[in-house]
Amino acid sequence: MNTKNLLLTALLSSSLALFACSSDTDQTNNKDSNANTSQETEDRVLTDALGNEVTIPAKPERVIATYLEDNLVALGITPVAQWTVANGKQEYLQEYLKDVPTIAHDLPLEAVSSFKPDLLIMDSAAMVEGGKYNQYSKIAPTYVIGEEENNDWREELKQIGEIFGKEAEAEKVLDEYETKAEAAKKQLQESHKGESAAAVWLVNNSLFMVSENLSSGAVLYGDLGMAVPDVVKEVSASATGNWSAVSLEKLAELDADHLFLINSDKETGSEMLKDPLWANIPAVKNGNLYEFSRDSSWLYTGTIANSQIIDDVLESITE
Repeated sequence: MNTKNLLLTALLSSSLALFACSSDTDQTNNKDSNANTSQETEDRVLTDALGNEVTIPAKPERVIATYLEDNLVALGITPVAQWTVANGKQEYLQEYLKDVPTIAHDLPLEAVSSFKPDLLIMDSAAMVEGGKYNQYSKIAPTYVIGEEENNDWREELKQIGEIFGKEAEAEKVLDEYETKAEAAKKQLQESHKGESAAAVWLVNNSLFMVSENLSSGAVLYGDLGMAVPDVVKEVSASATGNWSAVSLEKLAELDADHLFLINSDKETGSEMLKDPLWANIPAVKNGNLYEFSRDSSWLYTGTIANSQIIDDVLESITE
């Protein structure tokens, strides 16, 4: 199941409250950076993923970019509104967005219009289906980032950089992330070479496993080079999104050295975790279970989210 749809379903049915930058430099570097990353001085026409020619304002100041807030924040851009579901929002970004009002995840037209945006950026084609694109574009220029539900976050960041005339800054952010990920990978290879890991999400007394190449799975296996357990490979083979439902019986077969648990049921008792099958999962039995709250970044993706996941992994495994 797609992560966004899964998050919405879980939150709407349970009323859970979800949770789903650059370092300072010296004055000389700041001048160089400003020269390289300054916004455009006149309107430009860019073609989005759906082939729409979109007139981008010279200096967009009232932006709504649902599901793309991580990218905006990484580039020092504050949206005029941030998405929310059942009174929940991306808690891991609230250090940056605490004063930003919320808007419903499905972007009701009247609500969008009330914010008087000068630019709308849509995460996927699905968000503008059924004639919605024409309706949104009457409110503000509307740019669709990608055709898929799960677009490559690196490419999304680059596109956000292009939209705002911050291509150089986007490359800098990516370079810093790759440097951090490579250093973490090296550290893990030196201290835990060949060890495997898996990430599981408990919500509404149901379990979901992250796919091998998406979301936090892409961080664990792609960026950090941890080994992929057989059960994760099996579940990922038939996955249609970031997180897939998995039974406790299947999890009992999980051959992972380390298990990361995102527990959205903690406030309601986490009944699933009291089952003897859970206690017999090797990583749990061996004391290599690391639990994180629904407020963490593990259910999201982007420079900031993934960087926090790397920190979590290192603090859990190497300390």
